[in-house]
Amino acid sequence: MTTTLTTPTTTGPSRARRVAALARGETRLLLRNRTAVVNSVLLPLLLVAAVPAMDLGGDVPLGPQLLSTAVGVTLVFLTYYNLVSTYVARREDLVLQRMRTGELTAPEVLLGTAVPSLLISLGQVVVVAVGVAVLGEWSAPVEYLLPLVAVLLGTAVMTVLAAASTLFTRTPESAQITTLPLMVATTSLSGLLYPISSFPDWLSTVARLLPVTPVIELLQLGLAGRTWDGEVVDAGGAWAAAPLPLAVLAGWLVIGGVAARGFRWAPRR
Repeated sequence: MTTTLTTPTTTGPSRARRVAALARGETRLLLRNRTAVVNSVLLPLLLVAAVPAMDLGGDVPLGPQLLSTAVGVTLVFLTYYNLVSTYVARREDLVLQRMRTGELTAPEVLLGTAVPSLLISLGQVVVVAVGVAVLGEWSAPVEYLLPLVAVLLGTAVMTVLAAASTLFTRTPESAQITTLPLMVATTSLSGLLYPISSFPDWLSTVARLLPVTPVIELLQLGLAGRTWDGEVVDAGGAWAAAPLPLAVLAGWLVIGGVAARGFRWAPRR
């Protein structure tokens, strides 16, 4: 069973109330999962605790480097993976199908279900930012808007990719396998573990087209004024280098959105 994600026709406040109500229910379900809660709290704390020992290479200062890594990690492991597992679990339990028979529209169901994971992702980044400041590694961003744009677009991209990934994910357990290719590619080639400039030219080109790489590029441009190849720029130079990563994110948003139109609301038989 497939359903096209149609545009809601109801008023904005009504949509917001329905999404908020669904998000509260999903949050209660998440809080009952002690393992998920503990992992969500420990990951940023361990990341901040590892600051003195971290040396990821490249010329980006440690503070911006750590914040970029924190955003990339949360997008891949929380936003993307958690949402694939959550969407599939709700589908297989017939929860999504029941919700679609009521007033909730398709986008409202997907957004309301995603809210807890998105809030945890945001909370982790905030905790890491506070930890970086406490440890004295914080520095004023070169351009404040670019990091915000990077986080918002990156979250939107990983959310629609999660919805699209449910098309070939039959069970919550199988999400560990179906999400693996994207997770491995993005964590190893997006600049989280190694600077992109250290790759061969052809691999650098491929890496810059992955969905998380432009997020890291925009973060490092805004936070540290560093381009992907290590060039130091001011605010104007940061915006001059931003069109390509912005275009890549826009492309992935379109691709993911088109693929997610085939989202299944009922279990696969």
